Amino acid sequence: MVAVRSSNGWVIWLSFAAALLLSVAPMPNFMEIGRPLWVALALTYWTLALPHRVGMTTAWLLGLAEDVLYGSLLGQNALILTLITFLVLSLHQRLRMFPMWQQSLVLMVVFGLAQLVQLWLNALTGNRPPTLAFVLPALVSALLWPWACVLLRGLHQRLNVN
Repeated sequence: MVAVRSSNGWVIWLSFAAALLLSVAPMPNFMEIGRPLWVALALTYWTLALPHRVGMTTAWLLGLAEDVLYGSLLGQNALILTLITFLVLSLHQRLRMFPMWQQSLVLMVVFGLAQLVQLWLNALTGNRPPTLAFVLPALVSALLWPWACVLLRGLHQRLNVN
């Protein structure tokens, strides 16, 4: 008799939905400039944990959902999240071996590159004046990475997502 394992893939999509909600949740004005990249954090965790289930297509779809949610140029966030996923998949084996603080440093660089590409795209479309404060969410997200990782790993292990 063969036992059927449930994959609990709904947990992944539920975490992405929560990240999308957190990305548009109201914050005080002084904290708005450093809003964490919640979707990128969730996407990075699931890409590292389950690279066979979460990849470039998932990143593209989440990016399109972000574009619709924010009302931004269609494909802008899709490009950014796909870039993040590409870099994380490229560094996948090394990132999994690093301790948490080194993962945070590498992800700060990855998120910073993504934010610079987004700054470049915003400057091309004339939506936002170029400023380096735009890279602040990368720093905040890197600082939040250990907590996000522990939370999502707990869900991953408790609900046996595979």
